[in-house]
Amino acid sequence: MQAGDNQPMVEVTRGDIVESIHFGAFVVTDPDGRIVVNVGNPDLMTYPRSSMKPFQALPFIESGGAEEFDFNQQEIAIMCASHSGTDLHCSVLMAMHEKIGTTENHLACGVHWPGDLETRKALRLAGETPTPFRHNCSGKHTGMLAQARLRDLPLENYLDPQHPVQVAIRETLAEMVEIEPDTMPLGIDGCSAPVYGIPLQTMAHAVAKMADPVKLSPARSKACHQITSAMMNHPEMVAGPGRFDTRLMTVAKEKLFCKGGAEGYQIIGVMPGILGDDQPGLGIAIKITDGDHQGRARTSVSLSLLHTLGILDDKDLAELAPFGNVPVKNWREIVVGEIRPAFKVSIPDF
Repeated sequence: MQAGDNQPMVEVTRGDIVESIHFGAFVVTDPDGRIVVNVGNPDLMTYPRSSMKPFQALPFIESGGAEEFDFNQQEIAIMCASHSGTDLHCSVLMAMHEKIGTTENHLACGVHWPGDLETRKALRLAGETPTPFRHNCSGKHTGMLAQARLRDLPLENYLDPQHPVQVAIRETLAEMVEIEPDTMPLGIDGCSAPVYGIPLQTMAHAVAKMADPVKLSPARSKACHQITSAMMNHPEMVAGPGRFDTRLMTVAKEKLFCKGGAEGYQIIGVMPGILGDDQPGLGIAIKITDGDHQGRARTSVSLSLLHTLGILDDKDLAELAPFGNVPVKNWREIVVGEIRPAFKVSIPDF
């Protein structure tokens, strides 16, 4: 990543002065890979991190794994999740492991405290410590174990990049982004699973194809529909109470699916026909350069862009106000500035 790859995305003001600027890049494409609009370098190479999760679930769903283990939509959605570790999330995961004949001990994602504040408080008050089910990536890992079980493969080393489960994920992802699998840079994610470097434009293209898979094979098209339908119908599984992905999909009401990733990454897939009968599906990929550790930039960019595209209206933005262009307040709740978009784009007619 070079400084010139990125442009100002979000400004944070204090009084009359712009105090901070978040830089980044985004790309919007159609299912044929044509760029609808972009800011910054569309070929920016970066890791999508957890935004890859719907694609990591794809080979398992495409091979009939959901039918084999009788997974419902909640269970498919949590495979694509960075969930908050609530009791609901844990109960869904427990049911999945019962179906595939594994236990929590098979999960190699690690352990951390739940992201959900109320759940975290309840555990501490009860004197309990978190287990792997509370890890935000445990749904993805459960899907990987299910694929290993489906194919009668070893469970112990399912995260090894050369394990057949990871090879299948890498090859499927490479087909979706239209890159040779061996040329994608390999990294290791926070949960120890492989993650791959992908140019922003090609990731957006893959998201558009998942949203509008009409030109994919029948099996892959069906799997894409299964994944996106599960995410949109059960957004509470994809993140959790008060989280951006959950709230955005809830408010958008089946107009889109979305998945955030660490270090300021976000994908959004807009379903076909939302803006008119001839509108194709759209894929959006966003990267905030500084990692956006306060979570204020990628959500602002997402909402501003979706509003400009016409996907969200003013009423939708009002419902999503805590994630958008919000006032900056001090410790006395006095408004001292604002968070606002720093980019302007013109959207062509579809």
